[in-house]
Amino acid sequence: MKGHPRFGKRGKLTPRYVGPFQILERIGPVVFRVALLPNIEQVHDIFHVSMLRRYLQDPSHVIDYQQIALDDKLIYEEKPIQILDRQMKQLRSKVIPTTKVEWQEHYGKEATWEREEEMKQRYPELFST
Repeated sequence: MKGHPRFGKRGKLTPRYVGPFQILERIGPVVFRVALLPNIEQVHDIFHVSMLRRYLQDPSHVIDYQQIALDDKLIYEEKPIQILDRQMKQLRSKVIPTTKVEWQEHYGKEATWEREEEMKQRYPELFST
């Protein structure tokens, strides 16, 4: 897992746990073999119990893996749906325009504040109106 940015880096939108996955067998007192998806076959399928979490069934936790496309580095790109709000962030010597963006396919509807210039560069279609 160390060489995979999907599991190593913690970004603003990166989920802490990926799953749920079925436990195939217990290898030792604290080691389990997990059934992983074919698109993340680069990750070793044996995990220590400290890396696992008990699953409590909740419909909001279900992720449709067919809709999420992972690249070869096991990263998927979140796509913004719309801009909800705008504000000017006052720093000591300058003012930075920020936008509140609603993201698609991120555990329901979640919005984050992003810098407006970066959003205009990456997603100009949001600002065409």
